[in-house]
Amino acid sequence: MCYFGAYSRDSVRTINNIKALKKAGIEVVECWDRSVLPLRYLRLIKKHIGLKYDVMIVGWYGHSVLPLAKLITRKPIVLDAFIGLYETEVIDRKNIKSNSLRAKLYHYLDKCHFILADVCLVDTAAHRDYFCENFKVKRGKFKIFFVTTDDEFYYPKEVTKKDGVFRVLFEGGYTPLHGIEYIIEAAKLLESESDIVFELIGSGQTYEEIRSLSSRMNIRNIEFLPWMDYYKELPNYIAKADVCLGIFSKGIKASNVIPTKAVDALAMKKPLITGDSPAARELLKNQENCILVPMANSKALAEAILKLKNNDRLRQHIAQNGYELFKQRLSPEVIGRELKSSFHSVLKSDK
Repeated sequence: MCYFGAYSRDSVRTINNIKALKKAGIEVVECWDRSVLPLRYLRLIKKHIGLKYDVMIVGWYGHSVLPLAKLITRKPIVLDAFIGLYETEVIDRKNIKSNSLRAKLYHYLDKCHFILADVCLVDTAAHRDYFCENFKVKRGKFKIFFVTTDDEFYYPKEVTKKDGVFRVLFEGGYTPLHGIEYIIEAAKLLESESDIVFELIGSGQTYEEIRSLSSRMNIRNIEFLPWMDYYKELPNYIAKADVCLGIFSKGIKASNVIPTKAVDALAMKKPLITGDSPAARELLKNQENCILVPMANSKALAEAILKLKNNDRLRQHIAQNGYELFKQRLSPEVIGRELKSSFHSVLKSDK
């Protein structure tokens, strides 16, 4: 297959997808360019000449290259619709006002890329339903594949801890989706528990706002750590954590996704606490393979952390079942096989 477009080559999503495909025995050729338009089109056309493949997958964001893809190939086109422009920039991050011309353009571009692609990959049924309802696209055009992670780096690791600290870890971008303010408030509620420390790894849009909130609340049980190498450094921090956190925003996007950080925790056999949402319930079961808490509820989050801290048996039960869930439904091998099967069905329907 041909992985085509202006996608970010160093994004976790891209790397994990390509790795999963290769593990399934699929030969992947890349046709990639991120130069400015229209030079990007010219370079992609040149690189595409002579390539042999059966299916083209356009990596996210695919808006700038989908029209070109439609022109230069007669093979089925699969769009990785993991993230929508309108959903991300207007609904979630609110970088653009919903009644602006730019917002309308983003909505139009999203709708066009759903129409132009033969198949669209999404991460949850909730995400599919959102796209179908808001962009009037037929459900049959979408195929659902849960997020995976790289189990070459993310796997259970034995760590000996002697400091007596109970570490609660969050890792990710500081965007509204994550609801990090509720983690800050939960930390404040637990400040009397002197052995609990929160580690927050990352940066992004709301970072300064979150740091300011933490300072105003005079919180002393949080360590803010910078972005670190996703493959070489981050797994070591997760390995030392006693609990890993997912997302907690009450926003629309948070209701539609299961974040990579949640899958990272499951793969490393760490107990996961994340927000209760339609997307989360497609895969996760409260008290069985994770703890689900009401969205935007810092008190419930604090109570869940304390419950796991004080119950070793429950913590181990959830960690083990979460790891089994990863192996059965989320590993690169499983996702790769599902993608391969899906591509075969696309080829059959195209004949």
